Amino acid sequence: MDIIESLNWRYATKKFDSSKKLSDNQINILRNAFNLTATSYGLQPIKMLIVSDQSIKESLLESSMGQKQIVQCSHLIVICIDSIVDKKYIEEFFKRIMNIRNTPSYILESFKNSVIEEFSNKSKYEIYNWSKNQAYIALGNLLTVCATQKIDACPMEGFIAEEYDNILDLKSKKLNSVLIMPVGYRSKEDQFSSFKKVRKNINDITKII
Repeated sequence: MDIIESLNWRYATKKFDSSKKLSDNQINILRNAFNLTATSYGLQPIKMLIVSDQSIKESLLESSMGQKQIVQCSHLIVICIDSIVDKKYIEEFFKRIMNIRNTPSYILESFKNSVIEEFSNKSKYEIYNWSKNQAYIALGNLLTVCATQKIDACPMEGFIAEEYDNILDLKSKKLNSVLIMPVGYRSKEDQFSSFKKVRKNINDITKII
């Protein structure tokens, strides 16, 4: 399928076939896609947890508003953000640049200092919202990759993040959960898979100037 056909095939899966599991190769494609997602400054204040353990998925059901996709899916993706983005965090990013690209530190010094200064002037709330925006970029990228790979998915905001954080012990990892996405294969019983997409007219939602 080409990309538009793939995006037309995609829908927010309401019922998964719990007997079908994604392969290790498919999971690795999603991991790599997540890692290659664009983020502001390239700082990657995001992390993807992939829950395959059925008992853990079941423990998260109540905190997911009882949405059955959580326990039916092959894997549950939990997109998290780092709770701390500070000077040390930013310096680690620039060390990666130097190590991977062999860039001399003096070339990066001015840019590094400007990024550190910008984030030092942001409140925790501003950094949280900035980080959350990066998570949404990652989610959009994953949805497209899932569509091209014929992996069904259902992006969700409807869960209690604080309870997820407790169940998955995210605070000890300095993470906050912000989005979830069950992935797997649609059930033949999911009537939503055959529904026509409801979208605005292409000329109303896009303009060429």
